[in-house]
Amino acid sequence: MYTDNHMREIVVKRNTSSSRKRSRDGTRSHITPAKKRSSFTSETCSTVEGHTHTQDMSENKGTELCCSDNEDLFEGYDSIVGDSSFLAKLEDVELQMRQCQDQQTPNACEDDLSDSILAEDFRDSPPRALPSSQLEFQKAVMTPHKSPSRGAHNTSTPDLMNPRPAVKHSDLTANKPPPKARRSMKEHLKKMLIDNAATSSTVSKTVQQKEAVMTEEMSFAMQAMESISAEQDLGPFFDLPSKVKDLILRLKGIQDLYEWQKTCLNLDSVQQRRNLIYSLPTSGGKTLVAEILIFKELLCRKKDALLILPYISLVQEKVRGLSSFGIELDFMVEEYAGSKGRFPPVKRRNKNSLYVTTIEKGHSLVNSLIENDRLDNIGLVVVDELHMLGDGSRGAILEMTLSKILYMSKSTQIIGMSATLGNVGDLQTFLNAENYTNDFRPVELKEYVKIKDSIYEVDPREETCFSFSRLLDFKYSSGMQKMDPDHIVALATEVIPQQSCLIFCATKKNCENLAGMICKYLNKEFLKHKKAEKTTLLGELKSSGNGSLCPVLQKTVPFGLAYHHSGLTSDERKLVEEAYSSGVLCLLTCTSTLAAGINLPARRVILRSPYVATEFLKRSQYKQMVGRAGRAGIDAMGESILILQDKDINMAKKLLSAPMEKCYSNLLHDGGRGLLSLVLSLIGLKITTTVEQVRDFMKGTLLSVQEAQVSPERSLWDLTVESIDTLKQKSLIEVSADVNNQTILRITRLGRATFKGSIDLSYCDLLYQDLSKGLEGLLLNSFLHLVYLVTPYDMVNQCKPDWMIYFRQFTNLSAAEQKMATAVGVPESFVARKAAGQSVRKSVDVVVVNRLYLALVLYSLLKETNLWDVSDRFQLTRGFVQTLLSSASAFGSSVLHFTEELEEFWAYKALLSELTRRLTYCVQAELIPLMEVAGVMEHRAKQLYNAGYKTLAHLANADPQILVQTIEKLSKRQANQIIASAKMLIKEKAEALQEEVDDLLMLPSDIPSL
Repeated sequence: MYTDNHMREIVVKRNTSSSRKRSRDGTRSHITPAKKRSSFTSETCSTVEGHTHTQDMSENKGTELCCSDNEDLFEGYDSIVGDSSFLAKLEDVELQMRQCQDQQTPNACEDDLSDSILAEDFRDSPPRALPSSQLEFQKAVMTPHKSPSRGAHNTSTPDLMNPRPAVKHSDLTANKPPPKARRSMKEHLKKMLIDNAATSSTVSKTVQQKEAVMTEEMSFAMQAMESISAEQDLGPFFDLPSKVKDLILRLKGIQDLYEWQKTCLNLDSVQQRRNLIYSLPTSGGKTLVAEILIFKELLCRKKDALLILPYISLVQEKVRGLSSFGIELDFMVEEYAGSKGRFPPVKRRNKNSLYVTTIEKGHSLVNSLIENDRLDNIGLVVVDELHMLGDGSRGAILEMTLSKILYMSKSTQIIGMSATLGNVGDLQTFLNAENYTNDFRPVELKEYVKIKDSIYEVDPREETCFSFSRLLDFKYSSGMQKMDPDHIVALATEVIPQQSCLIFCATKKNCENLAGMICKYLNKEFLKHKKAEKTTLLGELKSSGNGSLCPVLQKTVPFGLAYHHSGLTSDERKLVEEAYSSGVLCLLTCTSTLAAGINLPARRVILRSPYVATEFLKRSQYKQMVGRAGRAGIDAMGESILILQDKDINMAKKLLSAPMEKCYSNLLHDGGRGLLSLVLSLIGLKITTTVEQVRDFMKGTLLSVQEAQVSPERSLWDLTVESIDTLKQKSLIEVSADVNNQTILRITRLGRATFKGSIDLSYCDLLYQDLSKGLEGLLLNSFLHLVYLVTPYDMVNQCKPDWMIYFRQFTNLSAAEQKMATAVGVPESFVARKAAGQSVRKSVDVVVVNRLYLALVLYSLLKETNLWDVSDRFQLTRGFVQTLLSSASAFGSSVLHFTEELEEFWAYKALLSELTRRLTYCVQAELIPLMEVAGVMEHRAKQLYNAGYKTLAHLANADPQILVQTIEKLSKRQANQIIASAKMLIKEKAEALQEEVDDLLMLPSDIPSL
């Protein structure tokens, strides 16, 4: 009889035959069809000649992903004829069966043969790694047919789906037809395969199905291989696809990394995903390292990333720059700055997101992720300018954010970039991070000081700290000497116009005055240098001001000079920065804020004095300014010159030889407001619910690390308990006891609204009172009342009203608006008496009076949208008016979130939503869609709209070549960035809507059932 050992030999031979071919289990990816992937096993066991061998799948890792011409697509199933040893064994088995025919029932042997050889394998074995085409073919064969198809008489495959009932041997004998010569199994199989090969594919439906499925599978395989080659190309470029390196070259113009960047990216802490702080001088290339780490997180680990930047302008610049990478590499870039940002962010199923945020918005984003139990989705947090931890209230917010991440998510990696710090060890302890420091600069920097007409090189090793370098060689007339006693014209003209120069001034007014003075003594040849480009720049500046042009810029730009400070509008600053970067402008007079913001390097940097306003320079400020000297790839050397008066020499020596400042926790800044906010949010987010848990959390803060230095007199525990008591007194939290008599901390409705809206605790009560009072008589036929409610409290003291202007604007209000002003506490009689210079007997709240004045400024802007006219009318700088507008839109967003948590303020929700949108852009309604694109200001939006690009769709589908030709002073790089940003924004909006659709159509998991 046919035994199990015989059968095992046949099966083994077939398996060993197929093992010589390419294993389809060798290389797998996430795109492998689920029905195949589910059947994968880590080991393949085979028994050959009585011995068992275990073959690990790792042997197949090197296998090719495509098939060669002579390769068997069906893993040996179609290669029976080619294996002569298999046929030989088949003949041996058949011979043994003939021998047993004399002893047993012939039909039983015959059935046993067919069942054993062909059926048993199909019945008992799962469809391991069979291609879908073969599974389809097998299914078709195993399905019973009502009528025989062509070739049915040639197959020996049994009807597995409908087994025949048992038949008695006597019946078989009685009905048995006359015997005829029986072919051997070998001949039978050969004939069957030859017939099948000759069969027309148009006849058999089964073959048609097989070919159709095979075609589909091959197409899928080709796509899969392309995807795999892109996704698994993790070789040369720091475990990233080589496409990333190509994009860095194409979009940034960077061919290779500096050696320190390569070293940093290959650090063990980076490879093992430990926290890291790396410190380098300004312009050393820190940002590129951070971007590569972000790409690795998004593309390789498939996790979201958070990039925290100090200023809105930097966020917009980074969103604009990285959107092109997002489009090419298929990830989202989302902006969280000002009033922009969604809390919590859209939960994307198929893509990962890079959130680019300011310090304040980053904190709100982390809070929303913790509240929705999604913080683990953030795999990497990168903090630029980590030393901002020591910057007042903003430093406190940054410390809160990082402390929560450290406490709540053990899988999130934190990377901090910073200038060199004196106490980086404290930050390492706080973040549980390693430190990498390098003094690399792409361009050599030489530091000088100027005293009278002599230039000295800075050398801290010298006893005097200075070593003589040279005398200034420039002939000054007596009049010129009087106008320019510091010889700034001489220092500047040594490098301009062929090279660039930055001059840092102590105040904004100094910037404007200095730029005008330099122009008086410049050679007329300066007017000829790039004359056409400067004429175009003046036209654009005038257009950005709706026909108005700053008289100082009108005078200085023809000479290639301009000033740069917060008094300029965003459009003006952007035009000046672009002109300077392209070489149209060769000199900028600026304040220290330029050094901390956008990167505008220069051949020579001049510090007009060692002061910022009235305060002497700090070491970190000095290093940040002089760090702008030297343009990588352009200059062989950069130089800085600090102009000193005799009275400042000793202080300057201390400045130049002093160590870097230390960074200290600011949770106790301004009366401990940061600590109060932190404790409130911990309780509101249910991170902590008891006093002991709050204490445990506080042990992980920077304040805890620096407790001895920051609060030597009071312990952190005492400060924490005091904060909890203060919050209780303000009715922001409540204290109760559980069944075990343990103190439980819970947040109140007001407390929740305060932390959800990121409202400063010092005026959350005042905001609640103003909103409640507003409901009693809310003015709806004008925006003035709503504008007043979202006018920022923290800007009230930055502007003193001009009482004559105040009175004129008050009298222009409608009767309803004047009634509203009286209701909030500013009657017309008060303003009239102040304008007339008379004393006021009745006391009036100064905060309310000043706040209404700022509200009138904002109200005028909303009605006219012309910033120049409004700034002239109120005698305020354009920059201040724009800052007020930006702050109001951000505060409006906070007030909106505040009202959403309090049912009594339901009426404000829709009203504040529309108002915030208008304040964010403050332009004509048709320009708003274009202004949503990162970096597109009003002037650029008008250009685009007038050129026919009226919607996001127009921009997203624009041709960059046509855009460059159509829009004045738009480079191809800028055009590509605008298009990429528009595409990213459309994808973001579309996917947000798709997520809503998916959520609506998703079947609830908790449907009641019987």
